[in-house]
Amino acid sequence: MTGRFYGVGVGPGDPELVTLKAARLIAAADVVAYHSGVGKQSNARRIAASLIPAGAVEEELRYPVTTGTTSHPGGYAGAMVDFYEESAERLAVHLAAGRTVVLLAEGDPLFYGSYMYMHDRLSERFVTEVVAGVPAFAAAAATVASPLVRQTDVLTILPGTLPEPELARRLADTDGAIIMKLGRTFPAVRRALEAAGRLEHAVYVERASMPAERWLPVADVDPATVPYFSLIVVPGDTAGRDRRSTVWSQTATFPAENLRFGTKPQPCELLVVGLGPGPEEWVTPEVTAALAEVDHVVGYAPYVNRVPQRAGLTRHASGNSVELDRARLALGLALRGERVAVVSGGDAGVFGMAAAVFEAAEDPAYAGVAVRVLPGVSAVQAVAARAGAPIGADFAVISLSDRLKPWSVVEKRLVAIAQADLVLAIYNPASRSRTEQVVRAQKLLLEHRCADTAVVVGRDVGRAEESLTVTTLAELDAGAIDMKCLLIVGASSTRVSPTGAVWTPRSVG
Repeated sequence: MTGRFYGVGVGPGDPELVTLKAARLIAAADVVAYHSGVGKQSNARRIAASLIPAGAVEEELRYPVTTGTTSHPGGYAGAMVDFYEESAERLAVHLAAGRTVVLLAEGDPLFYGSYMYMHDRLSERFVTEVVAGVPAFAAAAATVASPLVRQTDVLTILPGTLPEPELARRLADTDGAIIMKLGRTFPAVRRALEAAGRLEHAVYVERASMPAERWLPVADVDPATVPYFSLIVVPGDTAGRDRRSTVWSQTATFPAENLRFGTKPQPCELLVVGLGPGPEEWVTPEVTAALAEVDHVVGYAPYVNRVPQRAGLTRHASGNSVELDRARLALGLALRGERVAVVSGGDAGVFGMAAAVFEAAEDPAYAGVAVRVLPGVSAVQAVAARAGAPIGADFAVISLSDRLKPWSVVEKRLVAIAQADLVLAIYNPASRSRTEQVVRAQKLLLEHRCADTAVVVGRDVGRAEESLTVTTLAELDAGAIDMKCLLIVGASSTRVSPTGAVWTPRSVG
């Protein structure tokens, strides 16, 4: 009979915060294991020292490397994989012999801890139980006596190792936050807090619940003194402090001082901008300059997320298929004198937010708001450039989405384009709920185009996952097409060069 494996959380540092269940299991263990840093004593063992029975076998699992260099052929990652494999086998020997093994974990075993790597390797082979522990962030919040979140507030837990722009964006988009993994990341974390407008209320907590505990405003911390056992608490207690919401009511009133003097803010020009297909270098300097000046960014969440966070910027992200709601929100903000940019992927005027903004702006309520569209690199341009020059001659662009127009209209336009022998760029070819449209389009086009007509399939062009496939109309795998794809169907004159480039001559005949 094999032994039982326990992953036991021993809390953040104060031995009195060890749970009754954890204390009972440690006291009855045959084997007590714990991780240790290079040249350091195990903090988990220090917390549980008084509970470890005299006859227990102790297994110290000492890391071979932390963040330093290593001679391991697989680098840091390879060294750690080998370490976890070897550690798991050491514990497996005890478990196979029928011994009860308790692996101590600081805080909670499954929260940024090393226990989970042992769990991955041992839980399918041996009976395993995880015992929750008090996480460090809970102790830190108690230390500063600051409510983190209440009611519908959102709490986000972030590693300080995130790229600085991403960390700033996430801090701006949440109510409360905990930032872990400081140390050498602290300067970048501080800059991210400042960019997100969250520095003022952020509190640094060091060694929460331990004898050497201390806390102070993040702005007052000397970066050179920040140890591993530290984190930052960013209160999100909106019921207890005044913080402007990232969602404005359309019925909000003007400031009282303006009403008192019988004036109202002058409307600002509303900008509608295209962010290009993905890479930062494809965002135009004009758009970059505009985004550096606005107070609000409005758009579909994935596009809003691409805008770097900075101090004074409020983000208004929403889901798909609510274009008019987004447009009205942006127009309302501009009407109140706020500087606003509505963002779209690619070019805002090509199946983007520009048309939705102009549609909403027809409402007389927004008559005082001027709208200006700033161009961006469109997805069809990006895919065409990767392929060669398939749109070097006359071409048409169509969306296969029938959400805003009936499929009968799409079919009619496809036939007209095919009969006119135009190169065709297809946006929105398929989605999880729309899988048949691209099949129908392929069948219809084959009625008017040769089977060997060149087709370019661009997926995530400009991003890390980019792929480009050149095929023919007959061999196009419609089942492999989704919303990340853009298709370019060639005309009868479109050619594929010996090097695989696709291009369409400007001359006809």
